[in-house]
Amino acid sequence: MVEIKTPDQIAKMRAAGLVVAAMHRACAEAAVPGATTKDLDEVAAKVLADHGAKPNFLGYGGFPGNICTSVNDVVVHGIPDRETVLRSGDILSVDAGAIIDGWHGDAAITVFVGEGHSPELRELSRITEESLWAGIAAFRKGKRLVEISRAIEGYIRRQPRPSGGRYGIIEDYGGHGIGSQMHMDPHLLNYVDRRRLVGRHNPKLTTGMCLAIEPMVSLGSASTHVLEDDWTVKTDDGSWSCHWEHSVALTEQGPLVLTAPDGGRAKLAEYGVQAAPDPLG
Repeated sequence: MVEIKTPDQIAKMRAAGLVVAAMHRACAEAAVPGATTKDLDEVAAKVLADHGAKPNFLGYGGFPGNICTSVNDVVVHGIPDRETVLRSGDILSVDAGAIIDGWHGDAAITVFVGEGHSPELRELSRITEESLWAGIAAFRKGKRLVEISRAIEGYIRRQPRPSGGRYGIIEDYGGHGIGSQMHMDPHLLNYVDRRRLVGRHNPKLTTGMCLAIEPMVSLGSASTHVLEDDWTVKTDDGSWSCHWEHSVALTEQGPLVLTAPDGGRAKLAEYGVQAAPDPLG
């Protein structure tokens, strides 16, 4: 069943979301050539402690980090360690989460480390992030879950790839419900699967629903595999990928992007959508 939140519970999720935003800012600043992914994990841990928040990644299914740090051809769930040293030209997904009073926030950004990134890589990140916002703008009362998937896939497929071919929309991972737990129903694909258009796979979007919307897109394969550590997910063909994510609540006044500092107001306005008022002011 899909968990429906009260306005007070959404306010607590907003508090957790702002901690996640602070984690992203700190990690983006620390993601310089020569830093290790473990260095970033320690930065994130300090932000959590400074805000009196708990990590929701650490210990989840045995995961050993406060954040996921996924470099280049790692799509998601990269484990922070001392051996992975960031280099100029790398791209890095920082997936972070926080818990406040039992309520969760979860979001991811893609960071460009140093210099030397190709225009194609920068365009990949732009398209992935914009597809996220297209999906958020489709999160409206009375619609069905598939409309979010359709908006994400549609935006990506409309973008011409500079070198030709198609972008790979990662198939095995997607968004999810969020609230009193980090991962909840419903599962949200980043593309339309006609086998999932009925029943519990395609619920109606209603006030009080909260989703973590997270497109993952590669320069090549849509297929992935998991390494022997049982966490790290890489593209099958070694192509580099980007990952962007926000936690979003659907309120009576519209969507509220819980993990965006401004609640999503500026970006949603570009889509003609008014963000809900921030319950924390």
